[in-house]
Amino acid sequence: MKNTKLYLILFLLISFPLFAQKKIEVGIDEKLGNTLPMDLSFQTSEGKTVTLKDIISKPTLIALVYYECPGICNPMQNELAWTIDKLQLEPGKDFQVVSISFDHKETPAVAAKWKKNYLLTIKRKFDPSSWLFLTGDSLNVHKLTEACGFYFKPADKQFVHAATLVAISPQGKISRYLFGTNFNPFDVKMALLEAESGKTSPTISKVLQFCFSYDPNGRQYTLNITRIIGAVMLIGIGIFLSVLLMKKKKINKNQGVKING
Repeated sequence: MKNTKLYLILFLLISFPLFAQKKIEVGIDEKLGNTLPMDLSFQTSEGKTVTLKDIISKPTLIALVYYECPGICNPMQNELAWTIDKLQLEPGKDFQVVSISFDHKETPAVAAKWKKNYLLTIKRKFDPSSWLFLTGDSLNVHKLTEACGFYFKPADKQFVHAATLVAISPQGKISRYLFGTNFNPFDVKMALLEAESGKTSPTISKVLQFCFSYDPNGRQYTLNITRIIGAVMLIGIGIFLSVLLMKKKKINKNQGVKING
């Protein structure tokens, strides 16, 4: 009897957190490190069917939106276009952007209309293929939003949802979330550099990744003072030891000259 009670208590202690967890209805459940289902298929604004594997071959920013949104999607994508102009990376070469509608009723024609509008606001030289606008059926949309931890719900012919960009590695792995409708170009650049996931980076990129780290509470990149101080101390110790070694060699050399003389 005592063993039965003990097992029951243990079962309740173990299972309580599982029962206590409430599924997010609207919002973001960050799934960093998860790999997207790369076989999911969508339609481009030109009506071509593509899979995520077909289009994701470089660091990618995915914007989960719906094009006819009367709320935050339009400001977010306008801000994204502004950020692309300011970003010190080459579109199409260093990164790409993919907007995907989570409203399965939207069509490639709707996507094409909004793509044209947003691209007109970009002032830098920009290949239209560097920003894809996709639509898809309810099954593929559901699998993608689940994989990203992006939860939304319909309300009066609209949707209640959060605003975020998801940085994806060339292998389809989620590396960072950028929240809200305003983006710091530096934060976006750092998220894309992280998403390179092992690719060879220029020296300046490696320095930036070393000096800055992501603050999950503030949801931005901050200067990593501890890491920088540690590096400076190591360099200082290295210089100090080198100077001592050079002095020792010089003394030994002078002593050798005196003995020979």
